[in-house]
Amino acid sequence: MLWIALHLPLLSLESFAATLPPAPGERPLALLDAQAILHVNAAARALGVRPGFKRATALALAPQLTFGQADRVRDGQALAAVAHAALAFTPSVSIQPPSAATPDDAPHTVLLEVHASLRYFGGLPALRQRLQDALEPLGHRVHTVSARTPLGAALLARVHTHLDCADLGATRAALERVPVWLLGPGRAHWEALQGMGLRTVADLRGVPRDGLARRFGEVVLDELDRANGTRPDPREPLALPPAFDSRLELFARADTTEQLMHGAAVLLARLVAWLSAQHAFVRRFTLLMEHEQRSRRDPSGIAVTSLEVALAEPSRDPAHLRVLLRERLAQLQLPAPTLELRLQAADIARRAPPNAELFPTPASEHEGLTRLVERLQARLGREQVLRLVPRHDHRPERATAWQRVDAAMRPTRVRSAVHGASASAPHAVRPVWLLQQPEPLHERDSTPLVEGQALQLLSGPERIESGWWDGELVARDYFIAQLPGGALVWIYRARVPTAATAPCWFLQGRFG
Repeated sequence: MLWIALHLPLLSLESFAATLPPAPGERPLALLDAQAILHVNAAARALGVRPGFKRATALALAPQLTFGQADRVRDGQALAAVAHAALAFTPSVSIQPPSAATPDDAPHTVLLEVHASLRYFGGLPALRQRLQDALEPLGHRVHTVSARTPLGAALLARVHTHLDCADLGATRAALERVPVWLLGPGRAHWEALQGMGLRTVADLRGVPRDGLARRFGEVVLDELDRANGTRPDPREPLALPPAFDSRLELFARADTTEQLMHGAAVLLARLVAWLSAQHAFVRRFTLLMEHEQRSRRDPSGIAVTSLEVALAEPSRDPAHLRVLLRERLAQLQLPAPTLELRLQAADIARRAPPNAELFPTPASEHEGLTRLVERLQARLGREQVLRLVPRHDHRPERATAWQRVDAAMRPTRVRSAVHGASASAPHAVRPVWLLQQPEPLHERDSTPLVEGQALQLLSGPERIESGWWDGELVARDYFIAQLPGGALVWIYRARVPTAATAPCWFLQGRFG
């Protein structure tokens, strides 16, 4: 078996930073538990702030410090997104639980058993690169270590940013240099172990096992044996939730689309990871925005705005999802500043991903048209985006009709409608542009004129007699004519003029 451990040393800080509004540069951050500082980022450390300081002490050193409260639920949702991204590469994914000796110390480590996936992904280096690419949108710093035991990989990932242990011997050799405080009992009994000169796993292995068990309990021996592969260490695979539901409490009120999109982008990245885990694509998702209460005496309570985004073609492209959501948010009038975001999705489609293509195909062109229509509908509204559809009528002005666009339409149907071809005359030559009403033309010596220029008839006549059933009978002979400059127009001659002085030639359309 081969295990990959993904350790996220800054997960708590990164999950808190995701709730902050965008700002240029790195701001100093610190996470509090009660009044004690648990974590600080590099910017705060450069100002002299350290974990364990009191809040007042940290403020005296760095008045510009941004404080946040440690939140296990927030960290758990961020860690779950990493696990979902890992599930796209192997079904054997688990989250490293805290040690029994230190139940409050969350290791923030995801474990993958990848032995059966190596051949499919082209070996361990290729698999690691694909895994890093999948994790990059989540915005976490990740230590990646491979080892032959799950606990061994988890321990080594907390020491090394990158390490590959090819076999069990290499795993045990690397574990010899692991600090003893990384073991659960080691942290609980750190002062006693330090006083005995036991600082690494190698030091522990040199001590009689019976003495270790009497002094520190059986837990330390259990963890040593599982890390070294001499005791079974079964892991329960992670199960995906049937529907996606993730929330993000914003640190500051969001008043603008850009502020909302900063938080929504985090949730969309988690949605894409959840979809990738089951090789699925989303059809629709809903963004819920919880707003600030206008007053404490407001009987209406906390207002929530729901924004549903429906896709014509299922997708998990994060850039496309962000574009659609941004267009919809730009049109939305919020009743109050937003304090919390929640993203939900349950309508998904499972299918094979699209193949990469060297040259465009009808399928890829259709996908591009679909995305264009989706973006126009998101910006202008579904009722404002129309297309021409053919009708069973020989009269050109009645051969097409406007219809609301279905973004999943086939491109061939759109092309036939735009060019004016009806079902009864699929091969007829029609101009791209038809006039809204036929324009009467003057004539000179029985020759029609357009803008004072005589036309040369090139083809025709094409006779159309239709409309007797609805009282709008037409009897026309159509011609394709050419202007002196070379432009082509579509004209017709009325075979039954309505009056002796009425014009008999009309301009119906122009060829592009």
